[in-house]
Amino acid sequence: MKTRLLTIFLAISPVFISQAFGQDAIKDALVKHWKTTGEFTIAVAKMMPAADYGFRPVPEELSFGQLMIQIAVANVGACANASGIARPATPPELTKALRDEKVDANKDAAVKYLSDTFEFCNQAVAAMTPEKMRATVGPKGREMTGFEWLWAYFTHTAHHRGQAEVYLRVRGIKPPDYVF
Repeated sequence: MKTRLLTIFLAISPVFISQAFGQDAIKDALVKHWKTTGEFTIAVAKMMPAADYGFRPVPEELSFGQLMIQIAVANVGACANASGIARPATPPELTKALRDEKVDANKDAAVKYLSDTFEFCNQAVAAMTPEKMRATVGPKGREMTGFEWLWAYFTHTAHHRGQAEVYLRVRGIKPPDYVF
């Protein structure tokens, strides 16, 4: 009887442990925090007046609008790499604004694209399987696991959102309260 119970326990314990503390918990945390970081980043993007989307604190920095577009483009790339889902295209006018510092980004277009890319990432993260989390993907020389792509660009978003909050403060605008 003890042998039978031990055999059953050993057979089911990896499944239980994996579900309790493994990939499901990691995926659930990623889903939760990608949603939160998207909402918070969009709130920051909306705080800057449209007339100030071309603002840059020093000439060497991206403008506020370029920063929002850069966050969006990077997130789409990371979520597409991790999930294997085809990435949505960047609107041409935003690509031009990102590449040409003389072209100011349109706030409404930038916020819509940023919102769309977070929705894409939310769907991509929710669709991740344990195999996709572990799979090594990405362009040559930048290969990472699916999990690493999601984690690295979650962190990337936080970095640039913090930068955007400083832009707001320099313009005398109080950023939205921190949410996590």
